[in-house]
Amino acid sequence: MKNIFLALFLLMFIAPFGGNAQRFFSVDAEYKADLKVFVVDAEYKADLIVYKVKDEYQAGKNDGKWYFTDAQYRADFAIFFVDAEYRSDLKIYFADAAYKAGWKKRDKMHLLY
Repeated sequence: MKNIFLALFLLMFIAPFGGNAQRFFSVDAEYKADLKVFVVDAEYKADLIVYKVKDEYQAGKNDGKWYFTDAQYRADFAIFFVDAEYRSDLKIYFADAAYKAGWKKRDKMHLLY
């Protein structure tokens, strides 16, 4: 009986707050996107330094480690890559190492919650 209550407690209170990685899907039209993203050519120009991880479990929680899904229904965010900086909600730079990922301008963090 104790085990049942423990399992229910874990499912109801702890599971929703743990382990949800940020998953992204790149859409083909701006109107389908939750967020418009522009890729800059240098780290210092970015709001967020992004590292593209290979597996979903490696993705972080709003820390710049992104996992791209192959289906939109599995994504937390649909993003559209714009071709002009002024049209974007967020400017990102793709890093070549995970330790470089992170926010440069924290005032934009709310966009990915």
